[in-house]
This record gives sequence, C-alpha cells and structure tokens, in this order.
Amino acid sequence: MALETSPDSPAPLRVISSLMSDYIARLGAQWIEGEIAQLTRRQGVCFLTLRDLDAKISMSVTCHRSVLDRSPTPITEGARVVIHAKPDFYPANGSLSLNARDVRPVGMGELLARIEQRRQLLAAEGLFDAARKKPLPFLPHRIGLITGKGSAAEHDVLENARLRWPGVEFDVSYALMQGNQAAAQVITALRALDAEESVDVIVIARGGGSVEDLLPFSDEGLVRAVAAARTPVVSAIGHEPDTPLLDYVADLRASTPTDAAKRVVPAVADELHHLTQLRRRSRYAVDQRLAREQHRLDALRTRPAIARPTTLIDEQTRRVDDLRARASRSLGHRLDLAHHEAAAQLARIRALSPLRTLERGYAVAQTADGTVVTSIGQVGPDDEVSLRVVDGHALLRTLSTTAAPHTDLDEES
Repeated sequence: MALETSPDSPAPLRVISSLMSDYIARLGAQWIEGEIAQLTRRQGVCFLTLRDLDAKISMSVTCHRSVLDRSPTPITEGARVVIHAKPDFYPANGSLSLNARDVRPVGMGELLARIEQRRQLLAAEGLFDAARKKPLPFLPHRIGLITGKGSAAEHDVLENARLRWPGVEFDVSYALMQGNQAAAQVITALRALDAEESVDVIVIARGGGSVEDLLPFSDEGLVRAVAAARTPVVSAIGHEPDTPLLDYVADLRASTPTDAAKRVVPAVADELHHLTQLRRRSRYAVDQRLAREQHRLDALRTRPAIARPTTLIDEQTRRVDDLRARASRSLGHRLDLAHHEAAAQLARIRALSPLRTLERGYAVAQTADGTVVTSIGQVGPDDEVSLRVVDGHALLRTLSTTAAPHTDLDEES
C-alpha cells in the first residue's frame, strides 16, 4: 500500500527507511556483470567496488573471503566478473550495497562466447545484412576519422591517404580506443561526424590489441549507432585476425588502418594509368569502328547500283524498248493478217455481187413498176421495159415475145 504523507502529516524517517529496506529485500539475489574497480581484503571479509562496463555507475560489494578464495583464477582489480549478490540496505546510514555469494571471473572463452551470442542476436535483427550496406563514394572530398590522439592508426590513415590522393581532406575526432569509456566516446564522435553534411565517409581506426582491448568495438550500442548512421562507415580495427562486431555492421571492413586508407581513397597514379588505358582503348575502338565503316562504304561503292546508278534504269529502258519492238511487230503482224483477211472477204463479196454477173454480159429487165422480168408472160407487145446493164439503164419497148424451150436447171446440173 502506498504511504500517504503531507506537509502536516509527514512520515518519520525510520518508516521510509523501513519501507525502502522491504522494497530492496523483495528484489532478491541476482546475477550481475561488471568490472572490479577496487578490491580490499580484510580478515574474513572483502570489500569491492563493482563498476558498470559502459555507464558511469558503481556500487559497493561485500563478500566473505572464502568467496574469492574458491575462484579457480585470482580475482584482481580490473577483472571482469559475474557475481551472484543480494542487495542490502543499511537503515542506519541509508547506504546500499551488494552482498555477494558467488564471484566468477569472466574468462577468455566465456568472453568470446558472450560476443558470439551478441553477434547472433544482432544478426537476427538484420543489422549485418548486405542489403543495408551503403556504397562508398569513389572519391570522397572529406573523410571523418575516429581514432586515438597521436596513435599509429591516425598516422597510418592520414599518411597513406594523402600519399594516394594529396587533395583529400580529413575531419579527425579523437576518442578513447580502449577501456570502459571508449564505446561511449566513439559513439559521440560518430554521431557528430554523421551530422556533418561535408563528411562523405567515416573511418573508425585502431591498432591491434588483445580481445579485452578491442571489447569496446563489440559494444551493442556502438553497433546500433553505426547501423543507424546515414554516412558510410569503414571499420579498421586491429589486424587481419581481429573481428569485433563493428566489422560486421560497418559498410566496409578494412584489415588494418593502412588498408582502410587504400580502400577509401583511390591512388592518383593508378587512376592516371587507368585513364591512359581507357583513352588508348577508346581511341582503338573508334579507329576500329571507323575502319569497319570505311570498309563498308568501299564495298558499297563497288556495287554496280552505286558505281553506276543508271545501270538499273538502262536495263529497264532496254526492256521497255524490247517490249515496244515486240508489241510493234505483233501489232503489224496482226494488222497484215487482218488486211489479207479483209481482202479475201472483199474478193468473195465482189465475186457474189450482181455487178460481176452484169460484167459478163448479162442484163436485168424490169417493168415500169420495177418488177424484175423473169418470164415473157410478164410483158406484152409495145410494153416498156427498163434494161439494167453493168454501166447503166436502157429503156426498151417490146415488139414481140418468143418462148424458148424450157430447160430444167436441176437436170442440167
């Protein structure tokens, strides 16, 4: 139940102290990780100061001497430990401390196991995915460098980068490269450089060291800060075998600070040589293309249609002339045949004409009304008869008629 107090009805200090003692007692014993900042051994009792690995927090710890003595490896100041302790509140002076019942040093194998576990958890979140990697600029104008002040890593990066590209600029931020405050200082420097619009890439560089020395670069907070940065980050921590978690989340991992300078900045000599090769290849490609096109033009010029454009026209003209000659000959032949046929028909018609009969001495007699006289019975004495001969008519008068012997034409034939 919450304690109700007021200016007129305050609670005694002993009541508050008792409540705090009850609250803390209910927390129970917990496993706690930290670093021993101070250790004092006395007869039967040991007094320790346990410091947080990242934050500026420390707390007093007491334990029986036997708790430290049964550890397989000596426990000294600076050692990373895991303790099983119960918080104790002392109402007499209002102090809070931890009463340790077990103290275990964190060995190398266990330390690496913790880093591997952290790596797997962060990888499961996708912080190490290749799709998250940002490409580095080909020629950065300004490079942010986070390193230790006056360190060999600083010298290696600056010297090699300026040898490769003298015009490159650096914005150097110094931070602790080992110890409890290293990760926090590197995160602060990283965020400051990431906020600078002129910084194109950030290099975090440190020389080699032990696993404990490189622990800040496996800090979860630093890993998340690098993953959240908008500027590409290059990790250049330790030597080739060293692989802190920063290497996994960085956009590019360099084996050493010198390698980082080579990976971030192109070499002027190499680029000039590459440009020379490109110019030579481009010139060769253009010359080859021109030679091929010239060969094609020469081949086109040798074709008859291009060499003598009128060849096709002359050929068609000859074809037209031949067709016209053939058509003229065919038409003339048809006309000659038609002429001969018409002449033959005319000859046949003329042969059947009555005029041909009249030309042979025959004549046609007609009465006054135009009736052809075929018998003597059609005329009598003194009748006028018109006689049609080949070249005209003669008007005759009948004097007499005489019958001729009748001859049957069928019998004569």
